[in-house]
Amino acid sequence: MALVNAYIEMIMSSSASDLAHHLAREAEAVCRQYLSNGRRVGRYWIVGDVRNTPGRSLYVRLFGLESGKGAAGKWTDSATGEHGDLLDVIRESLGFIDFRDVADEAHRFLSLPRPEPEPPHRTHTVPAPTGSPEAARRLIAASQPILSTLVETYLRQRCIDRLHDVGALRFHPRCYYRADNEAPRQNWPAMIASVADLKGVITGAHRTWLDPSGTGKAPIETPRKAMGALLGHAVRLGSSAEVMAAGEGIETILSLRMVLSGIPMMAALSAAHLSAILFPDTLRRLYIARDIDPAGDGAVATLTERAAAAGIEAITLSPRLGDFNEDLVAFGLDELRAIVRPQVHPADVERFHLAAPSGRL
Repeated sequence: MALVNAYIEMIMSSSASDLAHHLAREAEAVCRQYLSNGRRVGRYWIVGDVRNTPGRSLYVRLFGLESGKGAAGKWTDSATGEHGDLLDVIRESLGFIDFRDVADEAHRFLSLPRPEPEPPHRTHTVPAPTGSPEAARRLIAASQPILSTLVETYLRQRCIDRLHDVGALRFHPRCYYRADNEAPRQNWPAMIASVADLKGVITGAHRTWLDPSGTGKAPIETPRKAMGALLGHAVRLGSSAEVMAAGEGIETILSLRMVLSGIPMMAALSAAHLSAILFPDTLRRLYIARDIDPAGDGAVATLTERAAAAGIEAITLSPRLGDFNEDLVAFGLDELRAIVRPQVHPADVERFHLAAPSGRL
């Protein structure tokens, strides 16, 4: 038992590289656990993709060197050119965003006893009900980080280029779209945003279908749709804190983050959902990013009243145009900073890096 405890302690303190090496030594067991829709063929495990879709595009090397070319645990998706190690398998198959969750799951797996390999068997995934939280979680798990994807291109076209800590945003290259139940199904690239509750549990997803050029939204009837349980929840950019900001649209909140980079933010996805957003216990001051329209005004009034009843200071931030992304695109970053700065509580100006550049007010 002492040796087992020492082994587990060593694993728990290891780096990401060490974790990947330990997993590689158990490559077949990892594949049976997280890529259960595949099967072993010779020295490889074959499955549809790293998200455990049935198929034959992805090859995981089960045996090989400790590192470098030909190393055990390395995989390549012949359909997309993606490649990685077994930590990526755990992350993508389970839909994790934070590396801490991936590491915790790897530690848990490595601490389990190893059963003798059993003959592989095919499993069939039960379809999730359309529009359900489970369907939303599967969509998110089937998407990928936005770095170097069409989502990044699209956001840069909207003048949003500070994309740190945006794990809630994902990219799907072929996301199903149907205008209504009778319309034929289409495939378009899409920005996928995970909607989560106060504990970080994913309850829904929001899809923004994109033009393949990256210059805007897809030329379809309804380029934005949400699914799952949304009421009270939000697309969360940053952890709950004493000071936070909330608004309707994803691009609106991302634009506000360009000048309020240190404030955790929530995108509620609509005026109705903004007015019903749930408050974390830590919250003491809430900035409300207003959309200039009657629905936006109603959401601000309701949310301000709810915040006051909960003992939370609510401060409304108003754009010059329809929303803060319109301001960013029309006026630029420095002018957006000048628009927002006078509306922010004096204690937060320096705290959240809102000081005017070159002495501007």
